[in-house]
Amino acid sequence: MGASLVIPEGQAAPRRPGAGLKILVAYPPGGVSDLVARALAKEMFNQRKVPVIVENRPGASGTLALELLQRSPPDGQTLVLTAAAAVGLVRHAAARRDPTSAATAPLPVQPVAGVMRTPLLLVGTSALEAATFADMIEEARKHPGMLRWATTGEGTTGHTVLQRVSQRAGVRITHVPYKGGGQQLTDALGGHFELLSTNVAPSQLSALRDGRFKALAVGAPLRLPVLPEVPTLAELGYPSANLDSLFGLFAPPGTPSQVVVRLHALIEQALRSPSIRNPLLDANNQPYEGSMQDFALQVQHETDR
Repeated sequence: MGASLVIPEGQAAPRRPGAGLKILVAYPPGGVSDLVARALAKEMFNQRKVPVIVENRPGASGTLALELLQRSPPDGQTLVLTAAAAVGLVRHAAARRDPTSAATAPLPVQPVAGVMRTPLLLVGTSALEAATFADMIEEARKHPGMLRWATTGEGTTGHTVLQRVSQRAGVRITHVPYKGGGQQLTDALGGHFELLSTNVAPSQLSALRDGRFKALAVGAPLRLPVLPEVPTLAELGYPSANLDSLFGLFAPPGTPSQVVVRLHALIEQALRSPSIRNPLLDANNQPYEGSMQDFALQVQHETDR
């Protein structure tokens, strides 16, 4: 049997005892999460002969896959790869249905393993007249609601950054949520909106080099080596908006602790492989280094945020 089996969006994957793992990717094909899931599938098969099915389940800012996970048996056979911010959205939706339980509600899914931290890149498209972040804020101040900022969906890290920038600067910028990154990038290159929060990926860097995008800021602890001239949002006076994205793997709620520990060990061994670490670093993502307990605490922090 091959290392991974890719199931087209909307089709169900076969399940049978001993079938190994299924990873639901909460985003469309071709993005960094999708590529990481496929690399994980291949590495887990190479190292442990564990067959892994990769199935894309994008939608609702990464929460559709988590809702499917919540209905999956807690048997250790189904995982979701998504951003921690999506877990916060699912928890927030549950709290809205029952506000009395919001303070004590557990996480809606079980954290298993951190995968990577992805810096946020804010760029201007050809539709933006401003050349710098400060100029952009001034333009937004002069023309309330006229600037459009595209993200990968409601409640995502990019959306949170937009809200915090807008609140801190006292400006109004129109949010343009997308289902995923593919069409968003195509429309950005076509100048369909002025601002885009995105990953620091090869396509985005190429558009910066040839002038189709203008780098305005990054969300990261420090400036990125690949973009040393681009300031962080904290440097620009927006520390609360200086956010990156934490991605990881999650199991259904109620999964036995011994199963979670076993899955964590399996995933961690695969993530240490150069075949996964090197492409992550090349794409300006930081491989996650913390323990399973550290990851759970950081997911809790993200959902509280």
